Amino acid sequence: MPGRPIVTDVQFDPHRTAVVVIDLQQGVVAMETRPHAGSAVVANAVRLLRSARRAGAQPILVHVGASPDGADWPSPPADAGAQRSAARAPGWSDLVPELERSQGDLVVFKRQWGAFYGTDLDLQLRRRGLGTLVMCGIATEFGVESTARDAYERGYRQILVSDAMSGVTEQSHSNALERIFPRLGQVRTTDAVAAAFER
Repeated sequence: MPGRPIVTDVQFDPHRTAVVVIDLQQGVVAMETRPHAGSAVVANAVRLLRSARRAGAQPILVHVGASPDGADWPSPPADAGAQRSAARAPGWSDLVPELERSQGDLVVFKRQWGAFYGTDLDLQLRRRGLGTLVMCGIATEFGVESTARDAYERGYRQILVSDAMSGVTEQSHSNALERIFPRLGQVRTTDAVAAAFER
C-alpha cells in the first residue's frame, strides 16, 4: 500500500477466531470483479477455511438474498440504487460448493450489504467467545466493507485479507484497502493468515 510499510506477520488465537466469508455465492462470484476474478477470491477463501478448520477456528459463511417479491431488499431513493432481487436467477444466493461447507460451519443469511444488521451474527460470535474476525469475500467495498465497519463499532479485532476479496472496480477495492481497512483492523495476505493458522 502506498506510503504504508508492508506488514506480513500476524498472530491470533484460532480458538477465538472466526473466518467470515462474505457473499461467495453463485450469483456474486459470477460477476466481473477487479483486481481479482471471483474464482481467485474463492480459491484464497478456501485456503483460509481449510487452515481455519484444521486450527479449530470457526468458519462463518454469509450469503445475501431477498424474499421472492423483493420487498425486504433495501430500496430507498438513491442515484445508483441497487435493484430489487426478485428477478434473480434460481440459485443466485446459493453458496459456491468450493467452500466445502461442513457441519460445524455457521451460515448467515442477510438482506443487505452488511452481515450484522437483522441477523444473529453478533450473538453467535459473542456466545462462542470469538473476538477476532478474518474477513474476505465479494465485494470489497460493499459487503465486506459494510460488515467490517459494523464489526469495528462492536469492538471486534479484524484481519482483512487483501487477496481474498475483490471489488466492483479496482479503484474502489484499492480505496478500501488503502484508506478504510487500516483504520478498522489489520490488512494481510492469504499467505500470512494461512501461516498464522498453521503455527
